[in-house]
Amino acid sequence: MGDKTIRKIVIVGGGTAGWMTAAPLAQRLDRRCEIVLIESPEIGTVGVGEATLPTIRYYNAALGVDEADFLRKTQASFKLGIEFRDWGQLGSRFFHGFGDFGPRIDNRSPHLHWLHLARADPTIPSYENWSMATLMARNNRFAAPGDNAPYSYAYHFDAGLYAAYLRDYAVQRGVRRVEATIDQVELRPEDGHIRALKLKDGRRIEGELFIDCSGFRGLLIDGALQAGYEDWSAQLPCNSALAVPCEKVASITPYTTSTARAAGWQWRIPLRHRTGNGHVYSNAFTSDAEAQRVLLAGLDGAPLDQPRQLRFVTGRRRQSWRKNCVAIGLSAGFVEPLESTSINLIENAVGQLITYFPDLDFKPELAYEFNRYMGRRYESVRDFIILHYKLTRRSDSEFWRYCANMAIPDSLRHQIELFRESGRVVVYDTEGFSEPSFVSMLLGLGVVPHSDDPFVRALERAPLQAQMARVRALMIEKVGAMPDHTDYLNAACASR
Repeated sequence: MGDKTIRKIVIVGGGTAGWMTAAPLAQRLDRRCEIVLIESPEIGTVGVGEATLPTIRYYNAALGVDEADFLRKTQASFKLGIEFRDWGQLGSRFFHGFGDFGPRIDNRSPHLHWLHLARADPTIPSYENWSMATLMARNNRFAAPGDNAPYSYAYHFDAGLYAAYLRDYAVQRGVRRVEATIDQVELRPEDGHIRALKLKDGRRIEGELFIDCSGFRGLLIDGALQAGYEDWSAQLPCNSALAVPCEKVASITPYTTSTARAAGWQWRIPLRHRTGNGHVYSNAFTSDAEAQRVLLAGLDGAPLDQPRQLRFVTGRRRQSWRKNCVAIGLSAGFVEPLESTSINLIENAVGQLITYFPDLDFKPELAYEFNRYMGRRYESVRDFIILHYKLTRRSDSEFWRYCANMAIPDSLRHQIELFRESGRVVVYDTEGFSEPSFVSMLLGLGVVPHSDDPFVRALERAPLQAQMARVRALMIEKVGAMPDHTDYLNAACASR
């Protein structure tokens, strides 16, 4: 039969996706396989995504990354969640925190108990008062969670510095970096697999497994292998972004801010050395000039550069793994920056590639399972993001009127209606956003359930009120004892 082990991997594209792929492969393969990464000096990285989900901590931990070293070298800050402003309706403000709303009571989710008490007593404090992450964010406090803590955290970081950090990690473990521009993709005539890449300088690089991290253009997966693209822009109408850094403010907030605008939304991401800002919008509902004016008017510091323009079409490749090529990152799909899912989807794809790593036979069953899993992940993220737009009660602009009236997937419609009628949440993708995330968005966007859980309704009200009051008091006490986020961050960066 002969040795069918893959001995050479070629990664096309650097940036966050390329180096997030190269680093764990270099660690796992431990020089048993040659890894070459080609990045072009003519193509800049997108770099608009500087916020993450808590899963990034597990990715870093798997690489053995020291958190203090990572914080210093990527100018990172901590992230407890996202504050939403003017979503749902003008003047609204709510928080999507990383964690639940207190402990389960009688094996029922905590939000169900709050809903039951709030129906009888409209003066009860907001459900957010039982979210540790939200209380910490509102008070600008932070401390690393211990075991069984009711909250989690992620990071904000400079995407370019993070890519450079992982590049150093990967190169130290044997990855060979080639700075060049690809001129042509050479396919094998017998089966259509990629054989080699021809560079503009005349060099030719052969490989056995090719990983496409070339960004939106999908140089290999679509340009050469024509995997096709599923367009979701009818339900996710934003197709443009402008990004610009500005001077940082004195206090670094431990959360991302997302502010809805007339034709999209604006992000604010606080780093240690600057603040990242961007305006995501639909150019069918506003002009680029007006979008830039809105972005610059919403900064809380002096801009440090000119805004950079980005165009995209929301959707995903019909096949992320085709023949001997796997697309990871923007080359595989893009759902838009809201909720910071791009880097998480890179983590998912790299993890699945390692799980179903092929040999030279490239069994189609491996590609099928990879594509099935990643398809589900992209669709799950898509539906969660659509929810943010669909549930608007704003009618002050053509954009928001379109979002309110657009058709949505039947699966998402059922999730919304189930919560509206009963307060229950169904989660189709257990590796995606969990029940507390849906509760944060549904309640934050004004969906009020019509009825209570019968088992919660059967509980005696007075003991339930007392229990929830004790939980809230304990959370307030713990948050009050935590240090200021900036102080904690400075101390964490100084530690080893």
